[in-house]
Amino acid sequence: MSNAEFKKQLQEWRQQLHRIPETAFEEVKTSAYIAQELKKMGLEVHENIGRTGVVASLTVGEGNGIIGLRADMDALNLMEVKKLPYRSEHQGKMHACGHDGHMTTLLGAAKLLSTRKNFNGTVRFIFQPAEEIGKGAQAMMDDKLFERFPVDAIYGLHNMPGLPVGTIHTKSGPIMASEDNFVIRIKGKGSHSSSPHMGIDPLVIAAEIILALQTVVSRNLDPLQTAVVSCTEIHSDGIRNAIPSNVEIKGDTRSFTPEVQKLLEERMRSICESICAMHGAECEFEYTHEFSPTINWDECNETAIIAANNVVGVENTNSDCVPIMASEDFGKFIEEIPGCFVFLGSKDEDEEVIPLHNSHYDYNDAILETGAEFFAEIIKLCLAK
Repeated sequence: MSNAEFKKQLQEWRQQLHRIPETAFEEVKTSAYIAQELKKMGLEVHENIGRTGVVASLTVGEGNGIIGLRADMDALNLMEVKKLPYRSEHQGKMHACGHDGHMTTLLGAAKLLSTRKNFNGTVRFIFQPAEEIGKGAQAMMDDKLFERFPVDAIYGLHNMPGLPVGTIHTKSGPIMASEDNFVIRIKGKGSHSSSPHMGIDPLVIAAEIILALQTVVSRNLDPLQTAVVSCTEIHSDGIRNAIPSNVEIKGDTRSFTPEVQKLLEERMRSICESICAMHGAECEFEYTHEFSPTINWDECNETAIIAANNVVGVENTNSDCVPIMASEDFGKFIEEIPGCFVFLGSKDEDEEVIPLHNSHYDYNDAILETGAEFFAEIIKLCLAK
């Protein structure tokens, strides 16, 4: 296959996957299409791993090394705005995070590796469901992913619209944050809005709590550590002329270490319960761990840097990028096994940046080949002949 034919194939795969977006654990058409294309390449394909996941294996030579490459598959519940010729055929769903491009990149790597066969060992191509809700990696591991399909290390990537096109960014250690969700339920005593003295106003209490929670990072966390506490929703059962009895606050926190996660939970719980007690209200505090932090392993990161240098050049490789506070389900995998996650820049010069999770977003097909070659180079380095 010529380079022009390969680029055309990548574009066809990406646009077809863009047409059929499916959200968490509903990736039935998507996984069937992926499996079909992998089988055409002669790979050994297993479906329904972690409900809708796909794992394909390719062995060349007699080497014992096994490396995993991973792409996420799920879309978002967003209405696509752009009138693309390959726009979403599923009303209210779209690939607004670039998972269509990630799947295509991994298909491209499978095509390159199955054609070149320039390594000695086994590659696992892992297509993961339900990344957006942070449940797919665990679902695949609960389905004995690494027992059934063992790997020595695993690699993944994510497109980044704000970084220059064709650049690769990585770092050792924390590169993406954990996400913990919280719900605070305040039970006061409702009253007529003209008689606040007859009730216990949960809205006033909620306001105090929201402001007080911002002191956790500024006054309880070591300034050299990093965390974010965000209250993002507030609901009440009140009406215009009635002070409510109940208020619910929702939000999330982001951090990079279990120690900081523990501190955030403990301080937030104490603040909420104490402020409610001070006002004579009841408090219910829930705190759940949704996404693990993504913490790159040193040795795997070194391999990723060399692969990036070889594919895009030293000048286009950032080997010590700034970590971001967004979360990625890939972090769950590399809690268990060695791995590395990198960012692939997709911003064309002088073009407006359309961020991820935006209804106008569309993947930049120009980086598909770069990503595929990066993955292929990882395998060449890890499983050298």
